[in-house]
Formats: sequence, C-alpha cells, structure tokens
Amino acid sequence: MSSSKTTTTTGQVRASHILIKHQGSRRKASWKDPEGRVIMNTTRDSAVSQLKSIRDDIVSGKAKFDDIATRLSDCSSAKRGGDLGPFGRGQMQKPFEEATYALKVGEISDIVDTDSGVHIIMRTG
Repeated sequence: MSSSKTTTTTGQVRASHILIKHQGSRRKASWKDPEGRVIMNTTRDSAVSQLKSIRDDIVSGKAKFDDIATRLSDCSSAKRGGDLGPFGRGQMQKPFEEATYALKVGEISDIVDTDSGVHIIMRTG
C-alpha cells in the first residue's frame, strides 16, 4: 500500500461546516438574516473573530460542532448540523475543496475564505 495520502486526495469526502457571511460575501442574505441586515454590517475581520472563538469552543470541548452550526451558520446546511453530505472534486469552491481534502476525518480546519464568507470545516468522511 502507498501512503494514506491517496485516500485524501481522490474520491469523495464528506464534511460539515459553519459559515459566517460578511460584507464581502457574494450573497448578503441567509436563512437567519433574510434581509441581510446583520451580514451587511459584519466586517470580514468580525466574522473571522467570531469563527475563531467558535472554533476554540469546539476544539476545547465546550461546544459541539453540530449544535453551533445549527444555531449560528449562515448556510442552509445549518438545519442538518452543518452537514453538506458527500462531494467530490470540482463541486465546491476551490479553497473549500482544498481545505476539506487536506483534513483527516474528524479534524477541523482553520478559517477558510470563499466568495460565500468565512468557514470552519470538519471533515466527517
């Protein structure tokens, strides 16, 4: 067998994420902010600091990823605890895809920037 790296770079992965939208997001509305009032007043720096604090709480065990995603994520996947289901290469925005494939199952990414906003990603499969 070659290194386990092959399993992380090919085939499908499964991930959950928490998205925080900000002024620079492509679409400035979400299920919890349909008018975009909060999003339009959220700077990228503010979104990043919220997400860093959330990540710290999850990594330290103070909070569960899916609970936080359900309450705070700006993505409609929030109702599934942030679960995006399985996906392959070319289906997600490039930075999101690259970050997910680089993680081992169970790992949580650092902040990932896309046109949608800022994310933390947990690889689940």
